[in-house]
Amino acid sequence: MRWSEAGLGGPPVVLLADCGSPSQTWAPVLPELAAHSRVVAYDRAGLGASDPERSAGPTLETPVGDLGALVEHLDAGPAVLVGHGWGGLLAQLLAWQQPELVAGLVLVDPAHEEFQPPAVRTADAVLLSLGLIREALAPAAPGVTGAAPGAGGVGTGTAAGTVAVKVARRHQWRAALDENRLAALAVPELRSRRSAGRLPDVPVTVLSASDGLPRALRERWTILQSRIAEGAVRGSHIVVRGAGHAVHTDQPEAVVAAVLEVVEHARQARNA
Repeated sequence: MRWSEAGLGGPPVVLLADCGSPSQTWAPVLPELAAHSRVVAYDRAGLGASDPERSAGPTLETPVGDLGALVEHLDAGPAVLVGHGWGGLLAQLLAWQQPELVAGLVLVDPAHEEFQPPAVRTADAVLLSLGLIREALAPAAPGVTGAAPGAGGVGTGTAAGTVAVKVARRHQWRAALDENRLAALAVPELRSRRSAGRLPDVPVTVLSASDGLPRALRERWTILQSRIAEGAVRGSHIVVRGAGHAVHTDQPEAVVAAVLEVVEHARQARNA
């Protein structure tokens, strides 16, 4: 697995990109976050710069296991997980399964198993099947890259509004298709895990977009996201006005503020 790392201090902040997206999508917020703590933005298996997954067929165990392996490899204690879209669901899965690895959660317009807009899914699948991957052209934030055994990556996204359309490598668009397919196929399992799981007693902030979908769909998704916060012991829900699904691109300051607040709460809990 490959990742970009910058900054010092704890707890570490681990950034999880959306379905089929590379870690570069976090470019608008990574430098500011790195000024306050150690930040890691990683690519899941087959996406971005990470090697493809060698096992047959996508499962939830692979991305969740890789995320857990990364947090343990950082050797800095539990991490604040910041997940966008599908990445937000993966962050919750790790929190349910291995709560000792999680110091806090910031879920940026997180995916929810009860919300699967078919038009969006179909459009994404067509785009990905053609091998068209949007790649961020903004320069990478200062930092270092690393590799660790047993972790993974993605491969599409935008940053700072500057985008070029390129043909992805075959393994990247296959990995993106697999993630897209898994997000739909895993709905029954996700329902079961949510009903059986409970988020740990850590700060949980859920950020919802306000734009980018028809009003009825947006309202339904926002309600589901608010329930995630309501189900947490220390949960809060914020609707970010003027932001589409990529909240960290449209309103990066809102995401930075939410992450830094959770980081501070996690520090206080650790010191106590």
